Amino acid sequence: MRFLCLIYTSIDVDGRLNQSEINHLIGEHFVYDEGLRRDGSLIVSDALELRNKSIVIRPHGKTFSVTDGPFVETKEYLAGFYVIDAPDMESAAEIAKRIPSARYGAIEIRPVRTLTLKGDLAEIS
Repeated sequence: MRFLCLIYTSIDVDGRLNQSEINHLIGEHFVYDEGLRRDGSLIVSDALELRNKSIVIRPHGKTFSVTDGPFVETKEYLAGFYVIDAPDMESAAEIAKRIPSARYGAIEIRPVRTLTLKGDLAEIS
């Protein structure tokens, strides 16, 4: 079963880590990722650009509005993600607890739904 692990953090905002510590944390992610690859649990992982480089689009009548930055003002922001393969939520939680950035924020774990199209009908499994 696939799970999406969303990494929320505030370390670029609150100054908890200096540049050397940030570089060390990034290195820890590379090591952790390699271990997950070896055991077959990692599907994909990536860091996201800082929130000031994001945009939000929303429907506005027949067009879309485009705004800069995250859609809510908060100290925590979505910093990265992992898509993992685990037998169940409990196993996914154990994997997520070891994500290096988990020490500095929250990890939201969501099962990935499989959508298929059979003719004109969508199926969710």
